Amino acid sequence: MFFLLWLLVLGLISYYLLQSSTSRITRTPVWLLWLVMMAPALIWSGWLLVNGASKKVPPELVIIPFLVCPFLYWFLVQLGRKQITASTAEQIAGSGSEPTEPKPPLRPIDSEEEASLRDCFPWSIYFLQDLEFRAQAVICRGQLRTNPEAAYQAIRENVQKHFGDRFLVIFQNSLSGQPFFAIVPNPSHQSGETSVKTESVTRPFFALALVLITVFTTTIVGSQIAGVTEKILQSNPYVLLQGLPYSLALITILGIHESGHYLAARFYKIRTTLPYFIPVPFFLGTFGAFIQMRSPIPNRRALFDVSIAGPLAGLVATVPLLIWGLDHSTIVPLSDKSGMLNFDSFSPKFSLLMTLLSKLTLGGAFNAETAINLHPVAVAGYLGLIVTAFNLMPVGQLDGGHIVHAMFCQRASMAIGQFARICMLLLSFLEQGLLLWAIILFLTPLNDEPALNDVSELDDRRDFLGLLAIGLLLIILLPAPKILLQWLNV
Repeated sequence: MFFLLWLLVLGLISYYLLQSSTSRITRTPVWLLWLVMMAPALIWSGWLLVNGASKKVPPELVIIPFLVCPFLYWFLVQLGRKQITASTAEQIAGSGSEPTEPKPPLRPIDSEEEASLRDCFPWSIYFLQDLEFRAQAVICRGQLRTNPEAAYQAIRENVQKHFGDRFLVIFQNSLSGQPFFAIVPNPSHQSGETSVKTESVTRPFFALALVLITVFTTTIVGSQIAGVTEKILQSNPYVLLQGLPYSLALITILGIHESGHYLAARFYKIRTTLPYFIPVPFFLGTFGAFIQMRSPIPNRRALFDVSIAGPLAGLVATVPLLIWGLDHSTIVPLSDKSGMLNFDSFSPKFSLLMTLLSKLTLGGAFNAETAINLHPVAVAGYLGLIVTAFNLMPVGQLDGGHIVHAMFCQRASMAIGQFARICMLLLSFLEQGLLLWAIILFLTPLNDEPALNDVSELDDRRDFLGLLAIGLLLIILLPAPKILLQWLNV
């Protein structure tokens, strides 16, 4: 039942993403693109419904849809691709691609403004060779003759000097690897004014209301984890308070994770909302929390810092709560039902980090013949670890996708994301509990929003932190090797 519910939620999310993004660039019906995107998940789900989880999905039903559907999706998008319009010019400029459609006759600037624009490109910084006029966008191609960071700063200041806040300056790499500038309308520009919009995007009362509702829904789920049945709850409503440890621990972890993003975004003066929780009256009691950034990310350094701040902050809260919860958990005999999704008989061997933390906390009581009946706080800590790992996956608009984008550029990050999705699919053959995870990643688009200056690279310190984040993802996801299990006697 929960699997079908998850499939429905994922289907709605993927349809929304297609409707709001892909429909702008292609005439191919959204429902057809959605059907192709969902085909692997629908095929795998149909197999599980018919045959049950005990019978593994045949390799051909996994590999063939996974290989065919992305190519079919790309073909359908290209078949109905629209010409560049005002609504798609900024998106195309940000993708780093070189469109092949004919140039629209509309010029976003007149001849006098064109001369001013050319003056913004000193030959010693960026030798301008060609201007390509598109509806609401000007693509400026040439040769970079200085440091990318210095070039972007100089060009942006020159554009602001001549045009005020009328345009955003985007610096991208084309498919051929040549950096180019795109001058696109600034959505924050107000006609007849020279200042950007400064109204607050935070909605504190709305955010607080969502927190209170999420406390209620997670408390209900937490009481169920603590063993409170509906019959007991009807006779004594106060036993619902037994769900508070799980609720408060989980909300603390998710809140600190999103607060890391929020504070990093504010540091870079990116307009962003407060963290919003998503309450649900079933499953875990919440679908997590999120923030919305309402202004462009200035550069890859900011993209990296904002992205990695969430997982690192969340991990700082997760590990102490997880260790405390494990210390208050009980040992139970290992059974056939023990696994990564059974909180009453939890087996941490699917994860190297969970195995080490469990052995470190429980000591000799935890061995090869035992499993763990997780305390509600341990359940929250475990879920926090899973949330951290999921967000660190280097795919699309997940935190990990932004991190590898900032480290290696957008084009390389898409290749890394595809490789990560395939690896997760293969890993799900070893651990069936990861199959839903693999499906979610497959439905997640590979591309993400580039920074305004998407050419300047990171420094060595940030590259090192990025590698540490990838290493953290691996020790959470990869199972403990047998030689270690034997040495630890687990």
